[in-house]
Parts: sequence; structure tokens; C-alpha cells
Amino acid sequence: MLQTIDIEVVLASLYAVFLLVCAFGLELLARHSHHRSKQISVAGFKYHRHHDVWECPTGEQLKPITTDHTHRLTRYRAPAHVCNKCSIKHRCTESDDGREIEHDPGSWLESELAKFHRGISLALLFLAGLLLLVEMIRHQRPMELLILGGFLLPVAFLGSQLSSAFFAARRG
Repeated sequence: MLQTIDIEVVLASLYAVFLLVCAFGLELLARHSHHRSKQISVAGFKYHRHHDVWECPTGEQLKPITTDHTHRLTRYRAPAHVCNKCSIKHRCTESDDGREIEHDPGSWLESELAKFHRGISLALLFLAGLLLLVEMIRHQRPMELLILGGFLLPVAFLGSQLSSAFFAARRG
């Protein structure tokens, strides 16, 4: 005999899926936005990891001048006398001390804005999981439990993936 499924179970499942899609979409959008903003700040410059220098569009090297180990941030600067004589200085920098670049070699999650976005994604997934668990307590029929549990699995999986990366970055 075919059991009817309570409309509340269907609506709760759909809302959990909506929250899951929002969290996943926010992750993709935040990652894309972070990478794009990093590319804009160093447009035209190339980083040479093996020499730990940045190369400007005219071929000059920006060498490390300071490193903040707490924030894992290195500042690079080109020689002032070279920048001040450069024909494209007006497009590159207004500084008379030479062009400067701040470089964070870490992952995208280490920025404060990325942590904020990750926190929102985790909150959305927590709400989706909580909603599904409450519905599982309220509705005990096997088919309803199967439906709710089926939606809870991807929410729990994505939540565990995002939270492990979130807390690893905070510990690191």
C-alpha cells in the first residue's frame, strides 16, 4: 500500500535543498571573487616562486622587503630609482618609494573575508541539517525518514568538508 507523504516533509526537504544550494553557491562565488580581486591587484605582474620575486611589466624585479610571519604576508618592492624613471609609472603606482605588492602565499580561505563567507555557508548548512533532524523527530514513518535522511546526507557531507577546512585554517 502506498503511503502518503506529509506536505511538511516535502516542504522541509525542499527548503533544506535550497539552503544547501545557497551555501554551495556562496562558496563558489566567494572563491571566484577572492581570486579575481587578487588578480586585479597584481595585473601585469608575474610571480616567480623559485626566486621569490615579482616581475613588473617592464621586466624589473620586486624583491621581498618585509615578512609578517603572524599573518603570513610578504611585502615586495621595486627599487625607487627604477620606478621613478619608468615610462609607465603613472599606470602602476603613485609612490615615490617604488611599486609595492603584498603577497599572501596561503590559500584563499586564509583571508578574513573568505572566513566570513565560509561562516555564513556553515550557518546555512547547520540550519538545513537542524531542520531535517527536527522533521525526522516529528515524522517517524519509514518513507518520510528515508526522504529526510536522503537530504540530510549531502548537507552533512558538505558541512563536514567546509567545517574541516574552516577550522584547519583557523588553527593554522
